Amino acid sequence: MPEPGDAPGLEAIARRWAARLAEVDGVSVTAESLQPTLLAVAREAQAEAQAARDAAVRRFTDLYSAAPVGVVLGDADNNIHDVNPAFVELLHLSREDLLGQPLTTLAATPHDAKVLAAVVESALLPARRPRQEQITLTHGRDGTLRTRVTAATITADGPGFPHPLLLVEDVQELALLSEQLRRQNVQDSLTGLPNSYHFENQLDTALAAASASGGQLALIYLDIDGFRVVNDGLGPGAGDEVLRQVARRLELHFTTQPSYDAVVARLSGDGFAVLLRDAHDGDIDTTVVVDLVEEAMRDLAEPVYVDGVGVATNVSVGIVVAGATGQTREELHRAAEITLHRAKENGKAQWMLFERDLHGEDRRRFHIGAALGGGLENGQFSVDYEPTVTLDDARRVAVVNAQLRWDHPEHGVLRAPDFFPLADATGMTPALGEQLLAQSMLDAAAWQREFDHAPDLCVRIPTRLAVDSNLVRLVRTELARTGLPPQKLRICSDSTALTDPRGEVLENLAILAELNVKITLAVSGVADLELVHRHRLPVGFVIVSGPLVEALAGDDDAQAQGAHRHFEMLMHRARELGIKRIGVDGVRDAAHAERLAELGVVAGRGALFGEEIDADEVRTMLAKSAERVQP
Repeated sequence: MPEPGDAPGLEAIARRWAARLAEVDGVSVTAESLQPTLLAVAREAQAEAQAARDAAVRRFTDLYSAAPVGVVLGDADNNIHDVNPAFVELLHLSREDLLGQPLTTLAATPHDAKVLAAVVESALLPARRPRQEQITLTHGRDGTLRTRVTAATITADGPGFPHPLLLVEDVQELALLSEQLRRQNVQDSLTGLPNSYHFENQLDTALAAASASGGQLALIYLDIDGFRVVNDGLGPGAGDEVLRQVARRLELHFTTQPSYDAVVARLSGDGFAVLLRDAHDGDIDTTVVVDLVEEAMRDLAEPVYVDGVGVATNVSVGIVVAGATGQTREELHRAAEITLHRAKENGKAQWMLFERDLHGEDRRRFHIGAALGGGLENGQFSVDYEPTVTLDDARRVAVVNAQLRWDHPEHGVLRAPDFFPLADATGMTPALGEQLLAQSMLDAAAWQREFDHAPDLCVRIPTRLAVDSNLVRLVRTELARTGLPPQKLRICSDSTALTDPRGEVLENLAILAELNVKITLAVSGVADLELVHRHRLPVGFVIVSGPLVEALAGDDDAQAQGAHRHFEMLMHRARELGIKRIGVDGVRDAAHAERLAELGVVAGRGALFGEEIDADEVRTMLAKSAERVQP
């Protein structure tokens, strides 16, 4: 009799095997006696297989229930047969509402339903590997949820094709993070405008399109003038709000122009850029672009109110309008940047239009400025001396004026006016000033030791060094190192340095005077002398230069008479201030020198007395002068 739980035919199988074994040669056991034993073995094997199957089912059930990802079991008709607890929790939908529904009803949109159907169909094909797609599903509470769906198959309970299996993961936060990173990659977080990376991509695209069509581009660079004052005065929060307001105004102004396709971006700090293309790939009217820029400047000049404070946002603008053929992004950037720098140099709050001739000169200047550090390190700088000669009959060299010379490998000999303005922009002025003082004081000390009547050394220091608190320390160090008597050194400054609010020029000059260094003031008229009185400067010498000196050398009698009267006033005011020695810069010829001498000028330098000479030539000049005065 079969026992409960026996598989159908288990007794028949045991009987069949017992009969086979009884027929084997050498076996003396009958089939009837073998059958109970074989049936017991079969029942034991069956029990073990059932236990293993039950354990597998339990493991699957536990895994199915505890899986952290949502699991959807489909049936042969691609309807939902079952879902695990994680899926119910993931989508906040009840199990009862889901069972029996088509798998595609899980999708939130018709497009997502098509994608889901294609994924399931693909997974059910023979020998296909699981397929993944990001699909938006319907969410019971939040409306939709972005998920990653992996479609695979599971063996059916009976014969037939496998059934679909969906593994569903929440990628909503990942999608949001990905979108945030994408925006950060192309969007400025403060203003919401495209950032420099995105702008460069847009410029490359526009260049390619314009090159193909033969059209033009307009590239506009804008900088807020004096933006640091806003940050320092009102705090960075106020500065951020100003930048946001400027961004909104620029975007509203340029992107609403019907004739042009515009991209407005924030490049960095307070710098913005605008890219304009004709909407029909044609040429760009420069006059229209300039009008747009002027309108934008007027709009931006209207105060931005931050915590009740009206902040004016004037901008400097560089404009480049050019054909795209043969142009590179780097060339357009450089042209716009240099044009913007020129606008700032010319007084700010104005626009400048790119001009190729000026661009070439600007590039040359900026190339010189960029190479200052290398030139100093490579020993390309030396010192030349311009003699200042007495205007009496003796024509004695009273002073030599030190000037830096740069033997540039590409541009030849460069003088101080060629590079000192650029040194201020690059921060190289103090280093160049130190080089000038160190070398000139070393040369002057050698002349003092060799010649009894060696001239004084005059060093006109640039404004940036004059206001530097390290100036006194530097002069003291060089006096000690070179042995130059302090009374043989003249430090020359001008009105620009005296009125500069950044540093300690007045204190510097006072301390240098206490060290017996002679203080000289470069002036252009009587008004500059008032600085001596106002600041109680210890000035011993005055050097006059500029239009006043030039007028005294001209043939225009009326102009010369006016200059003569002005010079007499200057001499009178200098005497009132206790300054008895007046020199000039720019003596052209003997007649000019005579006219200046009649006014009381004691010495001068300029074309009449020769150009700058190096230290060896100064020594030769002093040696010849010493020979002439020997008895």
